[in-house]
Amino acid sequence: MILLQVQLIAQQQLWMKYEIAGDISQRDTVKLGSEAELREFKSGLLSELHQRGYLIPLISEVPVGEDSLFLSIETGEKYEWYSLGLGNLPESILIKSGTDTRQFEKRNFNYAELSRVFESILTVSENEGYPFASVKLDSITEESSKISAALYYDSGPFISFDSLQVTGDSKINKKFLSKFLQITPASPFSQKKINNSLRQINELPYLKWSGEPELSFQNEEATLYLPIDDRKINSIDGIIGFLPNELEGSGLLITGQFDLLLYNVAGRGRNYELHWQRFNQFSQSLQVSALEPLLLGSNLDVQASFSLLKEDSTFLTRDFRLDFGYRMDGGSYLRFFTRRQAGDLLGISASPDNLRFPEVGDFRFNNYGLGFDKSWLDDVFFPRRGALAKLEFAIGNKNILVNTALPAQVYEDLSLRSLQYYFRGSLEKHFYKNMNWGLYSRLTGGFMENPNLFVNDLYRLGGLRTIRGFNENFFFANNYVYLNIEPRYYFDTYSYFMIFADVARLENRIQNLPVDFPYAVGLGFSLETGNGIFNFIYALGGSNAQDFALNLSKIHFGYTGRF
Repeated sequence: MILLQVQLIAQQQLWMKYEIAGDISQRDTVKLGSEAELREFKSGLLSELHQRGYLIPLISEVPVGEDSLFLSIETGEKYEWYSLGLGNLPESILIKSGTDTRQFEKRNFNYAELSRVFESILTVSENEGYPFASVKLDSITEESSKISAALYYDSGPFISFDSLQVTGDSKINKKFLSKFLQITPASPFSQKKINNSLRQINELPYLKWSGEPELSFQNEEATLYLPIDDRKINSIDGIIGFLPNELEGSGLLITGQFDLLLYNVAGRGRNYELHWQRFNQFSQSLQVSALEPLLLGSNLDVQASFSLLKEDSTFLTRDFRLDFGYRMDGGSYLRFFTRRQAGDLLGISASPDNLRFPEVGDFRFNNYGLGFDKSWLDDVFFPRRGALAKLEFAIGNKNILVNTALPAQVYEDLSLRSLQYYFRGSLEKHFYKNMNWGLYSRLTGGFMENPNLFVNDLYRLGGLRTIRGFNENFFFANNYVYLNIEPRYYFDTYSYFMIFADVARLENRIQNLPVDFPYAVGLGFSLETGNGIFNFIYALGGSNAQDFALNLSKIHFGYTGRF
């Protein structure tokens, strides 16, 4: 027997004392703040009894005064399953839902377990073209507190996709979008595909929602309406940097950068990028890439990229890469790639009498690798909350080329062909406190291994996109890890003030340098205008090779036009 006594006090608090008797014995006193909590507490007691197999408890209520209630509940008999038959449930649904009716034999009758079975059956059905399927118990019998029943399954009408309708102003190609979302005419309806499609649209930076998506059914066909608009994300970005001219000892060195990004060209998801940069007096870099999604109607994306780096008059490095990507469920993206890196000496500083192999060498490195990206971002274009993880691993053979300008003796004890591999990854996290305050953080690291690494093999770090407060590509490293922390104050949707701190650990064993722990601090802002974004950053950095001093501070500003 359960005895529940309720007293309503002046502060609208309810003191409830209850006692459970019968097969279950329990006493307790709880304090609740409202009658709604009282009803929830009472429902919870009955639910617990049902889950333990007491399906028909005896309940009686006797009101006492205006603010008290006596509630008595007899637990009654405890029911068990005798058997649960499959009934008319199709075998294919049975297998895909993972239903095993043997788990119910000689166990307490539990509503929660039965509900999970029903839910798994209906989930499979709604992803196989039967969104209106239903399931219930049939042929129910009871004897000596043991229950026997069978499943009764009604599939309902078979529903197929009719079409995908874009109701916004987007000029995206409907055939491409239909293939990208895997929602094609005459294919079976799938609620899973609907849910995935809404998430995948959030991952496309060149689209934005202009309303709520809708789904309609008629004539045993389903039509998905997507209110999406094109987002102005194509950009032309030019940045000018003023740096101390360390070579001449006085004056300023003007550096430059040009970036061109074109997204969703011809409405078919094609992306093209061009990046050019001059980060000191004699060095330049160039990067170009092109992405073709859903190659030849398949589910594979193909991306080709080429980069070139000229480092002073020392070396020239070229890098060609071909990626094949596949989108997985849950915001995951898997990549397989092949890559060819080529390094060439531009000048020989060693004298003919020096038989020590130079730090920079001629090589060819052919490697193959896997990449994996996982996104939890709320907006891939301008996230305010969520996270993004990226991992990449590659391995291959490295061939050292014999340079005739060097003495032949330097190659005598050198293995010209060896195995080389590398790994790198990053995790960025966006914290959202309220409309005005947020925090951006990123942890990035990488390492590479080979018995004959050269300086022109190494990772290049430093600058706006890695460790601020230093010239672009200031550091060489075979192992590295760095952390960016950036509190932001938002005064508009895409405009904010920020301060930042960058800390890192870098290792360069090729040049026998001590482990470096560079750090940087600074501030800046990003201002959204009518057709672009203006950026300004002031940074101070310190390391083994650079003093933390005002005369070595870095100022970067530029305007990114969007169209």
